[in-house]
Amino acid sequence: MLIHPLPDPIAFSIGPLAVHWYGLMYLVAFAQFVLLGRLRIRQPHIAAAHWKREDLDDMLFYGVLGVILGGRLGEILFYNPAYYFSHPLEMLAVWKGGMSFHGGFLGVILAMAVWSHKAKRNLLDVYDFIAPLVPLGYAAGRIGNFINAELPGRVADPSLPWAMIWPNVDNLPRHPSPIYQALIDGVLLFVILWLFARTARPRLAVGAMFVMLYGCARFFTEYFRTPDYEVTFAGITISAGQMLSLPMIVIGAGLLVFAYRKHRA
Repeated sequence: MLIHPLPDPIAFSIGPLAVHWYGLMYLVAFAQFVLLGRLRIRQPHIAAAHWKREDLDDMLFYGVLGVILGGRLGEILFYNPAYYFSHPLEMLAVWKGGMSFHGGFLGVILAMAVWSHKAKRNLLDVYDFIAPLVPLGYAAGRIGNFINAELPGRVADPSLPWAMIWPNVDNLPRHPSPIYQALIDGVLLFVILWLFARTARPRLAVGAMFVMLYGCARFFTEYFRTPDYEVTFAGITISAGQMLSLPMIVIGAGLLVFAYRKHRA
């Protein structure tokens, strides 16, 4: 049976400055945003809309603010408000992990709204442009969670070849849920969305597809992750992550239908 290696969360130190793996994964996420964005700018239908590298660099600045501020606020408000309000200084300790994707998602939506107004770009075109650039960044964040030994999975069948003991939790075999989410919510979603966005689509279709598919993927992978908390409604138990993903599925599907109907009208 596999055992989580519990690596040192500090990648290296420069004098009193400690650089954490979790922070480096965010740098990887932002770097891939730029690299993939440059490839996306070369796609004929994107080039025809006059997207430039300067737009990409500018959006990255706003996006970083949206991810960090939104992700941290989401973690505080959606998942663990009692702890953070009783330990207010911990709200600033982002190097320890604890970033909500759903909060970061809302933060980026708001940040891009600000940037689109500044750049005089249609906001829906902005969402369509950046949607395929998000999943691999999300995957990098989940690798950071794994290095930090965060988000342990639910107890698994010991016969599962990749069942893993997390010594910081207990001695039970568990699903390596951050790896599941990196592969399914991140890499698989990227492949599907990148292929979908390679050709011109109706305005809003790419952004809506991302919202819907991420919601579906996250709802599925949450079954393998130890929930932050669960609620039972009409005899059905769902986790906090699933509750936050359900609106994404419904809204994304509705927007996708709307985008194609408007295009055909």
